[in-house]
Amino acid sequence: MATPPNDFANYCCELLSTAGPCVARRMFGGYGISTDGLTIAIMADLGQGETLWLKVSPATRPLFEAAGCKRFTYLAKGVSRSMDYYSAPEAAMESAHEMAAWARLALEAALAAKLSVPKRAKKTRT
Repeated sequence: MATPPNDFANYCCELLSTAGPCVARRMFGGYGISTDGLTIAIMADLGQGETLWLKVSPATRPLFEAAGCKRFTYLAKGVSRSMDYYSAPEAAMESAHEMAAWARLALEAALAAKLSVPKRAKKTRT
């Protein structure tokens, strides 16, 4: 049986609801937050408390950096690694209205990532 999302994961889903109906699912010790099958955010604790991390693309990354958001970076076997997620702006954590523009950017980034993955050619049997 799946573990239900915690209160913060549910709150993050409410904040991101302007991007579409959100679902939080357990993932690697945190949660993946998706809408229409697209992961638009993750919720994880990297040692400074639970944080909402929004999906970014090369086009949207400068907007997050200009807002002072931090990149999702972690250590794996002593090596620093990062993912295309940035912390949500603090002001946006106050309401879905404040989060709306950021949620749209995360959805756009998730769509762009999906479209950039090449489709596999079907194998034909002989």
